[in-house]
Amino acid sequence: MSEFFNTNPSASEKQLPEGHPVRVYLEENQLIRDTIRRLQATDLETHKDIFTTLFEKLATVELHFVRKENQLFPYLEKYGWTSPSQNMWAFHDQIRGEIKTARQALKSDDVKASIYATQTLFRSLEHIMQVEETRLLPNAMELLNENDWKEFREGDEEIGWMLETPPSPYPETTYIHPGDDTERRQLPFGIDDKTHYDEGYLTPEQVNSIFRILPVDITYVNEHDQVVFYNRGDDRVFPRSAGIIGREVKFCHPPKSVDQVLKILEEFKAGRQDVAEFWIQFKGQFVHIQYFAVRDEDRTYRGVIEMSQDVTHIRALEGQQRLLDWS
Repeated sequence: MSEFFNTNPSASEKQLPEGHPVRVYLEENQLIRDTIRRLQATDLETHKDIFTTLFEKLATVELHFVRKENQLFPYLEKYGWTSPSQNMWAFHDQIRGEIKTARQALKSDDVKASIYATQTLFRSLEHIMQVEETRLLPNAMELLNENDWKEFREGDEEIGWMLETPPSPYPETTYIHPGDDTERRQLPFGIDDKTHYDEGYLTPEQVNSIFRILPVDITYVNEHDQVVFYNRGDDRVFPRSAGIIGREVKFCHPPKSVDQVLKILEEFKAGRQDVAEFWIQFKGQFVHIQYFAVRDEDRTYRGVIEMSQDVTHIRALEGQQRLLDWS
């Protein structure tokens, strides 16, 4: 498949089917180069608004990077090529820093610093595009098979593209999610003992362990107003016991708050509301409480999730902590 790259990138992209992830990467590279040319032709001092708008368009290269990091790199790792994850990702972060520096210079109206910062950014972007077009994408075409590329669409769509118009679906026929496909996707772990969720596979034991350590109280009430689940954490805000399972939710709250609970259920069932939110002082804690309507894809009401969390520590945070500190 690397024969697609024997010519210039714009010619290469036309040899790939519309919507193919590699073609989209190449189309975005063309957009990046076009935007850089327009920026270089725009006088910053007399047309700052135009320059800034073009710069922010260029900054959407973040979507290009995130798709590579979360979509392409994992597939390359599956075939044993880990270098992009380790090296190119670091270069992404360098460019992210250069975008931040250029944006700050533009906001400060420092023309000289802005020109220097954007020119630095342009050089870095051209370098990474050259690496993509001469090494990353040709190798990816050699390593990945057609089924791999077909699995990209849903994840790509969740992240987004630099292109103003989303690319055509690839393949054109309706894509079947790996979890619903009769041909199981090859993963580096067995899935026979696991349940498939929207993304990924977990055993019941793993699900239970995750719920147990989450720093939030979760209670699920089904469409019949019956409590069917709660997570058993070590530091619950509000106590729960196994006796509430199967109980009608209105009997699980003190009389003074029952009317409010019933009002939430009524609005959720009617489809008029999807979220209810409260925050209270409770036993020296600042507690955030949220109710979320649970619905099927066709918006059929399937119950409500109650989530409560002690956010006292979160509210007290200030500044930044970027380094690990276990002291």
